[in-house]
Amino acid sequence: MNCLRGRRRQSMAHPKKGDQTTNMKRVNYLIGISLLAALAAPAEVDVSKLPPAASRKDVTYEKDIKPLFQASCLNCHGADRPKAGLRLDSLEASLKGSKDGKVIEAGNSAKSKLVIAVSQLDPELVMPPKPRARGRGGPPGGAPGGAPGGAPGAAPGGAPGGGAGAAPGGAPGGPAGAPGGAPGGRPQPKPLTAEEVGLVRAWIDAGAK
Repeated sequence: MNCLRGRRRQSMAHPKKGDQTTNMKRVNYLIGISLLAALAAPAEVDVSKLPPAASRKDVTYEKDIKPLFQASCLNCHGADRPKAGLRLDSLEASLKGSKDGKVIEAGNSAKSKLVIAVSQLDPELVMPPKPRARGRGGPPGGAPGGAPGGAPGAAPGGAPGGGAGAAPGGAPGGPAGAPGGAPGGRPQPKPLTAEEVGLVRAWIDAGAK
C-alpha cells in the first residue's frame, strides 16, 4: 500500500509529458484568442470631444447634408467604386451603410460611425483621409487647401510659381497646386468644420431624413 501511495504522489508531482504538452497548447490558444480580441476591438473614442449638435431643427439631407458630402466625401464614397461599399451620394445609400454595416444610427449621432469619422477624432477612421506624403523627395502632404508652409504660388525650394517651377501636381498657369490632391486633378477634399459636424449631428439626431 505504501508503495502504491508513493507512486500516486510521484505521478501527481510529475505530470506526464503528454499532459504538459496539452496544457501548453491550451495556454497558447487562450493567449492567441485574447490577442485577436484585443486587436479586433475598436479604439475607444472620447465622444465628449465631439462638436455639439447644431440647434437647427429643419436640417435635411437634400438641403443641408448632401452639399457637405459632395465637397468632402464623394471622391471616395460616390457612385463610382465607393470605398468599403459606402455611398453617401443619396439619403437611401447613406442610411444603408457600408459592407460592414450601418454608419448612421438615426436618433443617436454620438454612436454613429459617420460622425466619428468626419469629426476626425479616431486616427484610424478619418474622413476625408489626410493627404499622403509625396515620394521621390517631394513635399509632404501639406496643409489642406493650400501650399505647404510657403507663400502662395511658390514652388518647393524657392522656385517662382508658374512655368517649369510650378509645384508638383499643380496645373501650369493655374492656382498653386495643393499637395496631396485627389486623383484626376481634383482638389483635395476639405475636412468638415466643427460647425458642419454639428450640422450632421443635428440631422442624425432628428432622425436622418
